[in-house]
Amino acid sequence: MGRASNAKQDGSRRDKIAAQRAAARRDERRNRLLIATGGVIVVIAVVAAILIVGLGGKGTTASSSSGAPTGSSLTAVTKTLTSVPTSATDSVGSGSGQVTGKPEPLSGGTLLTANGKPEMLYMGAEYCPYCAAERWSMIVALSRFGTFSGLKTMHSAAKDGAGEAEPYPNTPTWTFYGSSYTSNYVTFTPVEVMTNIPDSSTGQYTTLQTPTAAQTALINKWDAPPYVPSGDNGAFPFIDFGNKYVIAGASYTPQNLAGLGWAQIADDLSQPSSTVAQGIDGTANYITAALCKLTNNLPATACTSAVQSLQSSL
Repeated sequence: MGRASNAKQDGSRRDKIAAQRAAARRDERRNRLLIATGGVIVVIAVVAAILIVGLGGKGTTASSSSGAPTGSSLTAVTKTLTSVPTSATDSVGSGSGQVTGKPEPLSGGTLLTANGKPEMLYMGAEYCPYCAAERWSMIVALSRFGTFSGLKTMHSAAKDGAGEAEPYPNTPTWTFYGSSYTSNYVTFTPVEVMTNIPDSSTGQYTTLQTPTAAQTALINKWDAPPYVPSGDNGAFPFIDFGNKYVIAGASYTPQNLAGLGWAQIADDLSQPSSTVAQGIDGTANYITAALCKLTNNLPATACTSAVQSLQSSL
């Protein structure tokens, strides 16, 4: 799968990718969904304890972050993020080694559709730093097929409910909760399972959205071996591309975003030589390549020759 195949390249690049993925897998064990018979249980593995949160309550979300853009600045950053020039993304290509995970082909899945279009299902959580990193790439990719509205800034959690530091704390990102997406080509269904703030009385992350039974069945089926390494079942983020491809876990390290603000990250996306662009745009190109496979390479503005050249590696 992608974790292994990305490491099967040359010399130091192979070793670097293998090391990055191994580190990511260790951290992802703190951020996973396990499905129990008869119900959905979210399990957050921490160093000293395991917090089990039952899905079903109604929570609140921290939709903005300290130092995040607001007003006209937010509008400008959102526009920059959702309109990265094709010349920049095409130049980034596969990400110059920064992309350590990509969509994996699924075997035997019936095409997943919604509203008469191929469906891209995302399941994640606001506390999760890997989801935080992946959302940037999802937004870049999906903006090539349609239009977002209502995106809000936030950051991943700093500490979990037990007071333990989360990996890559306070990673700047966006939340899909409360947003909408329109496209003539694909349907995007986001599920933000939990917030990024523990409940003051329980110390546990607050439930935000509860997956449907059908969504639960998909993550239980596809976010498991052989599509993820043994023991990594249920890793966030989980992205199902029409039951034909899956991303389960980090595609690039959130470390690429450490210490940066939203405006700087958005601006860097148009700079192909930047580490930010190589991670985010590179991942977005692979996401776009998977979506283009589902849409018969439409629209042409999204499914460029550079994007199509990545499809053979999926």
